[in-house]
Amino acid sequence: MAKLEVWQRGPLPDLEPLLQPVGHAILQAQEELHDYLVDFPAELLWTKPAGMASVGFHLQHLSGVLDRVFTYARAEALIPFQFEQLEEEGKDSFAGYSVQHLIHRFDQQVLKAMQQLYETDVQTLTAFRDIGRAGLPSTVLGLLFHGAEHTMRHLGQLMVTAAVVKQNNQAINL
Repeated sequence: MAKLEVWQRGPLPDLEPLLQPVGHAILQAQEELHDYLVDFPAELLWTKPAGMASVGFHLQHLSGVLDRVFTYARAEALIPFQFEQLEEEGKDSFAGYSVQHLIHRFDQQVLKAMQQLYETDVQTLTAFRDIGRAGLPSTVLGLLFHGAEHTMRHLGQLMVTAAVVKQNNQAINL
């Protein structure tokens, strides 16, 4: 029998009902990321099939977007480190990132995001939040939801990119 998706397993204990879909989506993304990148070769992390974003970019972006969007939901400004990580998205480190390092970075961000969800007062969900230097309008719920849906969107892109890159690499090595 196939493993049930996170949302099919019932409510997350002690998480407000209005925030359940956000938590379910983030945890589902985490599970799928782990399942899909088992044995993904580090030498393929930065390959850009058809000029599209690399698996490495998506791994960095998954962590970065959750961090940035949840920061805005707390009504906080981004700090220099967050801007540095944004600038780094799509680039390997000097020492070379491993797949496990980038997955671990995402796992740590999921832990922080889930903790924030558990601490979010539902009375604040419709509170205004501005986004970035431009002060674009949103709400706490809008930002939390966007963090979840953006994570799932990039997970899907990562999965397709990883499959294409692995298939192309296998074809070359035949």
